[in-house]
Amino acid sequence: MAVLAWVEARLQAQRGHLFPWAPVCLASGIGTYFALSFEPGPGAYCGALALCGAGLALGRLNRGGWAVLGWALALAAAGFALAGLRAHRVAAPVLEGRYYGAVEGRVVAIDRSASDAVRVTLDRVRLPQRAGRAPPDRVRIALHGGGAVPQPGDHVMTTAHLAGPAGPVEPGGFDFRRHAWFQGLGAVGYARVPLLRAGPGGDTEGLGLVALRMALSARIRAALPGDVGGFAAAVTTGDRSGVSQAALAALRASNLAHLLAISGLHMGLLAGFVFALVRGGLALVPPVALRWPLRKIAAAVALVAASGYLALSGGNVATERAYVMAAVMLGAVLVDRRALSLRAVACAALIVLALRPETLLGPGFQMSFAATVALVAVFGALRDREIWLRGGVWGRIAGLVLSSAVAGFATAPIAAAHFNVISHYGLAANLVSVPVMGMLVIPAAVLALILAPLGGAQLGLWLMGAGLAWILRVAETVAALPGARGFVPGPGGWVLPLLALGALWLVLWQGRARWAGLAPAALALQFWGQVERPLVLVAETGTLVGVMTDAGRALSIMSLLRRQLGH
Repeated sequence: MAVLAWVEARLQAQRGHLFPWAPVCLASGIGTYFALSFEPGPGAYCGALALCGAGLALGRLNRGGWAVLGWALALAAAGFALAGLRAHRVAAPVLEGRYYGAVEGRVVAIDRSASDAVRVTLDRVRLPQRAGRAPPDRVRIALHGGGAVPQPGDHVMTTAHLAGPAGPVEPGGFDFRRHAWFQGLGAVGYARVPLLRAGPGGDTEGLGLVALRMALSARIRAALPGDVGGFAAAVTTGDRSGVSQAALAALRASNLAHLLAISGLHMGLLAGFVFALVRGGLALVPPVALRWPLRKIAAAVALVAASGYLALSGGNVATERAYVMAAVMLGAVLVDRRALSLRAVACAALIVLALRPETLLGPGFQMSFAATVALVAVFGALRDREIWLRGGVWGRIAGLVLSSAVAGFATAPIAAAHFNVISHYGLAANLVSVPVMGMLVIPAAVLALILAPLGGAQLGLWLMGAGLAWILRVAETVAALPGARGFVPGPGGWVLPLLALGALWLVLWQGRARWAGLAPAALALQFWGQVERPLVLVAETGTLVGVMTDAGRALSIMSLLRRQLGH
């Protein structure tokens, strides 16, 4: 009983600071589900719901530490049930074995494969050679046969090699099969013959925004040819098909690839720019400035702009997550709350995890929230201690350096764990690139949108292209430096959770006991340092063998077929 009393006293001391732990508890349940090597049966879900009910009852009927433990138990059990529910809700047919033959379907997405080939995603799929068996809802095919690039809504047919999505290449590696499950992909493959139109085009039912995105992307690439145009299309519409593999490799080597994805940075820059523009413009009108709530008006307009950006970008997972974070913070302004706080970040995390529990496992979610939590914690600590950065140019530079250093330090272990690469000059590359994105590229994109009805979009696009050309030059220069990248093995399954627990304890726990978070973090790094990659890897089908050599992993000749599958 003394131990329980001690725990309750410690929890009571944290009153007012416990809400940010809510997404941590929810994430622990989600992580438990995905850590299982088997699909839980009905009994497991009934048990999770029973635990959730018991936790809610404990939380409602008690006070103090017992109530906190009850809510934590309820959230963890709810996370487990949510993950299972989501996995079953997106269930779709998956191709068994291999298939070679005719494939028909409607184009719903276009991108590029790792081999720089155009890649199309089809729905309304028909596989004539498998008549009588349910075809996958969606298939993705890399086009190695040349021919004209199709448009969203085109009904096409081709002859393709297909197979079900493959699992991790090595133990603990990226699980493409799980990723494809939540994307609704039932098969991936390649075609060596051109696509043929199988019916009238323009079937954009449910694809109106996709068609608009592709049309805007084509106009942007026509105005800004080459990788600059592809980069511009990527940050405005989410279409990365115009970015070459050489440019993508340089961006990755310089730790600038995150600028391609419409993520929290882009959404935050857009919302912040619109907020400042509207508030500053209204402040120039004295009657309005004296009588109207300018901050709330600016926040409402910025929220509308962010919603339009979400729709225009295609609403992928990363953009949805960024939008939720921006919407929560702008909503805080509307209700007279502090926009940047750990509570706001916790609200955003709860919403994202409730809608898409699988995002917990992705690098995008982990890096976005790691950077946001670290930045809010560091600048909050500076504010609370009345340690302010000096104003003026040097103050802004100091703030930029500190922000980049904090975000880079927080995200570096996650990036290394997922991508097995460390960019040694990534901080320097970001210091000279991210300000250009915020001060030139995003404002120029907004300017192009405003001037488009007047026929003056070219000016905004030219300014945008100049900023993106600078970023690409930085990426190429940094990637060409000696020792620009280092490689690390992937960590074991418990490394990132332990590291996250230690970091969160350091940030969220109040008092001297927060330094106890260093213990799990150090333990995680020790485990990581002991990881060794397997000497021999054999694919689950037995058709691919990889042996580690001094020059890297040597693959059997069958790997050529595997690489052509487009994932």
